[in-house]
Amino acid sequence: MRSPDRKDHQQPAATSVHGWRYHHVGIPTGVPRPGERYLEQFKMYVSAFETSPCGIQWMRFEPDSPVHPLIQSVPHIAFEVDDLQAAIQGKEILTPPNSPSQGVMVAMILDSGAPVELLEFRHQRAATVRERSSSISEPRP
Repeated sequence: MRSPDRKDHQQPAATSVHGWRYHHVGIPTGVPRPGERYLEQFKMYVSAFETSPCGIQWMRFEPDSPVHPLIQSVPHIAFEVDDLQAAIQGKEILTPPNSPSQGVMVAMILDSGAPVELLEFRHQRAATVRERSSSISEPRP
């Protein structure tokens, strides 16, 4: 059964149903940008993420970057999720789950022809699990 069409005023299912939270938008560029940081394992440069109030991340790739060609050419939106494995279940995977830095797991999926990045922050998940378990074990008044 097909789900009803989304209306103009409605949030997408990613946020309204799945509870995903906006994190950033990644925009490929061929132009060097101020403050670039090199990510050796991906052979790419990133910039502006730390300073952009709207979460803009510029991405510039080396010619031999192992990053999926679609990610190198089409902007992506990124969402923070509580459970990465659950979030990618049944989705078309562009980049399988990996850890680009300590405490972070990411994967890239394909949605309507566009790449979407999903991020799980391990420290936050552990805190959420602790909060849930402590509220379950505490007696109610």
